[in-house]
Amino acid sequence: MPIFIGGAWPYANGSLHLGHLSSLLPGDILARYYRMKGEDVLYVSGSDCHGTPIAIRAEKEGVEPSAIADFYHQEFTECFRQLGFSYDLYTRTDAPHHYHYVQELFLRLLNSGCLELREVGQTYCPACSKFLPDRYVEGTCPRCGAHARGDQCEACQSVLDPTDLTERRCKLCGAEPETRSTQHYYLLLSRFQEELERYAREAEGWRENAVHLTRRYLEEGLVDRAATRDLPWGIDVPVEGFEGKKIYVWIEAVSGYWTASRKWAEDTGNDYLPFWSEGALAYYIHGKDNIPFHTVILPALLLGSGGLHLPDRIVSGEYLTLEGQKISTSRGWAVWVPDVLERYEPDSLRYFITVNSPEKHDGDFSWHEFIRSHNGELVNAFGNFVHRSLVFIVKSFDGRVPNGRLDESIERELRGLYDRMSALIEKAELKKALEECFGFIRRANKYFDERKPWSEVQTNPPHAADTLYTCVQIIANLERLLSPFLPFACAKLAGFLGEPRPLSELSEPDTETFQADALQSHRWAFTEVASGTVLGSIEPLFARIDPAREAEETERLAAKLKA
Repeated sequence: MPIFIGGAWPYANGSLHLGHLSSLLPGDILARYYRMKGEDVLYVSGSDCHGTPIAIRAEKEGVEPSAIADFYHQEFTECFRQLGFSYDLYTRTDAPHHYHYVQELFLRLLNSGCLELREVGQTYCPACSKFLPDRYVEGTCPRCGAHARGDQCEACQSVLDPTDLTERRCKLCGAEPETRSTQHYYLLLSRFQEELERYAREAEGWRENAVHLTRRYLEEGLVDRAATRDLPWGIDVPVEGFEGKKIYVWIEAVSGYWTASRKWAEDTGNDYLPFWSEGALAYYIHGKDNIPFHTVILPALLLGSGGLHLPDRIVSGEYLTLEGQKISTSRGWAVWVPDVLERYEPDSLRYFITVNSPEKHDGDFSWHEFIRSHNGELVNAFGNFVHRSLVFIVKSFDGRVPNGRLDESIERELRGLYDRMSALIEKAELKKALEECFGFIRRANKYFDERKPWSEVQTNPPHAADTLYTCVQIIANLERLLSPFLPFACAKLAGFLGEPRPLSELSEPDTETFQADALQSHRWAFTEVASGTVLGSIEPLFARIDPAREAEETERLAAKLKA
């Protein structure tokens, strides 16, 4: 079955923080898992280089928007490589292929009657002498009364137009904008009301927040939305007489999944259509603030452009808080990914973010819990079991897997673990899947303690051989079961077991391709290492983090906090 995985496109206007990582990481775990299952996987994403936040920042800094986008796109790609993300293509919305295919999509929508030309009022700032796109306008949400941007209210998740706001202000100069008449194309979302109601009603595998928010949007009634805007930065409207106007970013950004798929096909000589046709299974990975764009707007675009395959699984994460408080980039209350990767291993972050994943409610990152869980689970449970088992074989069995018998109850439990974790991963219940595996690791440690191989090797060598043979099989299967979650540690494990897999193979330093081809040979299935296999060089799987680092990190965070 073709598996399509679309990861949300981060705005290239500032560094990634852990909140971004928590909403994006599920995509990589799913991609790695399905590749190990032997499925055809296409995993794409990219940097959103046309967002209004980029234009605002560029204007304030007196540089071109492309300079801001270039800097952060490069930073994003480096972060994703360091984290082991296995994109088949990570691209950007200001790339030539994206321009071309978005314009093609626009014309498809126009020719199918899904776009309508209207004379409308648009916010205009007399002080700045320019029309203002959505995020250049701030004011009060007409639905809940909270402070809101011109495109969306974060407090009540309402999708807005700048003209909807009351007490409006220009974000650039603070002046009160006026409304002036101009012409724009509108996407006729209202035409898709019944079709999208049926789609949402029949959907399976959506997170609860997506179900509830989409139901609310549909119950309120879909409103036609502007598809073009007076903007200096973006994709030109491919219609004569519309020079100077751009395709609105909310249309072209979500179209990126489709345009990236076509670019991947161009570059590799593969066919993208199986991933966009019936019979495919499509996952979309993003934060809950992006729900309407993936459950209403993207499906409408796909339906209007010729019946492309709609999203199947909506994996929309809740928010990740920091030390119990909402992450605030404006106040500096955030842990930045480029910064934290300088001091901590990527698998430590991948583990903690997953096991504290905001799947059904907000999760929290705290330095105390991060260090405690790393030392307790990765070092003392997983790493300790691996290290003491293999070091014992090096010392007592000349570094060769002993000639023993696999404990039948352990084999049954391992085979059952593959089935249980599969069911959870495919439902994107990744926290539960990882907890299942670490529950087994704790039982494996208990098995080692109860069998006492250190005394058995003297009193009953065949018994000790059975114990260590069983422990090796546990380790070999943990290497497979945990590869989607902890790719770097599992690559080291493969080397311990005599199957070297260089870490560099996990993310080739290519401009846009990240795919982890090395995992293709490691299938999601029970495996058994043969007796006599020579182990590789053994070292600790994880380094312990000094608990004193908690105070250092807390001070570092406080020092960056802006009043």
